Order: sequence, then C-alpha cells, then structure tokens
Amino acid sequence: MSSILWLNINSFVWLDTFHLFYRHLGCLLSGATMNIHVEGIEWMYYPEIKSLMKPDSNLIWIIIMMVLTQLVAFYLVKDLDWKWVLFWAYVFGSCINHSMTLAIHEISHNFAFGHHKALRNRWFGMFANLPIGVPYSISFKRYHMDHHRYLGADGIDVDIPTDFEGWFFCTTFRKFLWVILQPLFYAFRPLLINPKPISHLEIINTVAQIIFDIIVYYVFGIKSLVYMLAASLLGLGLHPISGHFIAEHYMFLKGHETYSYYGPLNLLTFNVGYHNEHHDFPNVPGKNLPLVRKIAAEYYDNLPQYNSWVRVLYDFVMDDTISPYSRMKRHPKGKEVLE
Repeated sequence: MSSILWLNINSFVWLDTFHLFYRHLGCLLSGATMNIHVEGIEWMYYPEIKSLMKPDSNLIWIIIMMVLTQLVAFYLVKDLDWKWVLFWAYVFGSCINHSMTLAIHEISHNFAFGHHKALRNRWFGMFANLPIGVPYSISFKRYHMDHHRYLGADGIDVDIPTDFEGWFFCTTFRKFLWVILQPLFYAFRPLLINPKPISHLEIINTVAQIIFDIIVYYVFGIKSLVYMLAASLLGLGLHPISGHFIAEHYMFLKGHETYSYYGPLNLLTFNVGYHNEHHDFPNVPGKNLPLVRKIAAEYYDNLPQYNSWVRVLYDFVMDDTISPYSRMKRHPKGKEVLE
C-alpha cells in the first residue's frame, strides 16, 4: 500500500511512492513474476490476460452507428420548440455524446485498429469527435497517456483539479456547481497545469470540427447545432454517466486511489467503470475488462467498488469530508520527458 505522507481535508493527499498499484505486490511476488513498464503491470501469473490485449473490431461499427444516430437526431430536432430541443439534448443526446467521449478514450489506446496503425486510430478519433461539437480527440490522447504513466503527478496529470478548485468548491452548493461545470474545467485545466505545443493533428482536428459544425448549422439549422453542443455540455456535467469522473480516482476511502464501478451504465460507456482493471492493463480494450476481473477475481473482488454513479455524485456533493481536494498527488520523480 502506498505511504501517505499527510492527510488534510483542505489540501491534496501527497504520496511518496511510484504510481503503479502496489496493492497486489505481495500476492504477485508470492507466486508470480511481475514486469513493470510504462504501459502498466504485466502479470505473467495470468498469461491468459495477454490474449485479451488485442483491438476491438466491434468498436469501429459501434462508433459509426453512434455518429449516424446523432445525424438522424439533428434532423429530428431541427423544427422542435426550444424546450424540446434542450429536453432531448439532455435525455438522449447527452448519453450518446458522453458515450462517444469514452469511445474516443478507447481509440486513444489504439483499440480500434491496433497499435501498429496508430495514425489510422487518430483519424478515426477525429471522425468520432464530430457529433461532440468541440475538438477533443487528439488533445485527449496526448494528455490521457500522461494520466496513465504519471498518475497523480503534480503538474503532469491534468485529471487532478487545480488548487483553486479544491479551495473554492468546498461547500455543498459549490460542489454541486463544480459538478455542473466539469466539462469546462476538463477543457481549460490542461492549459493551466500542463500546456503543450499545438500539434499539426490538433490543428486538423480543430479545422475538421469547425467545418462539421458549420455544415450542421447550414444543413439543419441553429437548433440542431445547439442540440449537439448542449448534449455535450449537459452530458459531461450533472448527468448519471458523469459519476465516473469522480468515481474513478476521488478518495472516498483513505489509501484507495482508484475504484471500479460494476453497474449497468458500463453498457453505455465501454466498461470504463472497470477502472482498476483498466489502469492495471491499459492494453486491454473495454470489451475485455470484465474478463480481466473474472480471471483475477481474488484481486479485484475485495477492493472497494461502486454500484451506482448517481450515488457517487450525491455523496460527493453532500459529504463534507469530500471535495476536489480528495485526490492523491505525487511529486514528479526527476525530470519527466513528455510528448
């Protein structure tokens, strides 16, 4: 277990250990070989897990159908009253668009076409990005790899809230507001914590997205454009699926950095709820993460876990001991070389 240097509900929890999960170390070394590398932990004790590290060809067709579904939705909402545009944006479009961000998460791990066709994954990620309305895919890939390699590292992992977020959003009402505004914090936090030079793929992603948004406006009208953008903003804010943002790494129990969720919303989110499994084996696509849990049940079944993301949101807002500060942080070990 990681060594906790100090704990204060008004500040982050700082650790003095490497970021990989030491909770399994004793069990692994007692009867297995463990190889640690930048992509995670390879458990030679379970060679069958290696067979799960392969692309998910179904991902391609699922994403194509999701994009087409939103195009149909653009047509259906274009003549509705504004109240119904916003209603369907929250009830339906938000689920599609939030699910699409997690499809992009899968693509960022090259699960669509495999690691040997990385550029094809980047192009497909831009395609999946289109119904979200805001350029996201390429930048997410760059920052998400940092999240896996340097989990909780100060100034590197932009999944960690800023000090301002922890200081200001500390009351029940302010935490409720913070949950609503989560998509904005996720969008702008990287620019403050760990800005990176803009890549040519990010420029292409942005230009393609702007062109698509203009086409939506001229073909379907302003209501369809608002539906698309509202679906993303609402779906990533106060929404049942958004419970995964908090459930994944916010420390509801002292000493536990990552938590899994095994409820039904995994069906809409490419099993992102299997988050301990995902961080242990980031080369296993979401489709196969339940098999990881089944194979290594003695490790995962006894870990703290959730069955409701809605309950996570409620507890986060209402519990006075939980805030954006409820995260583990680490000082970077030496000079990190980042993409």
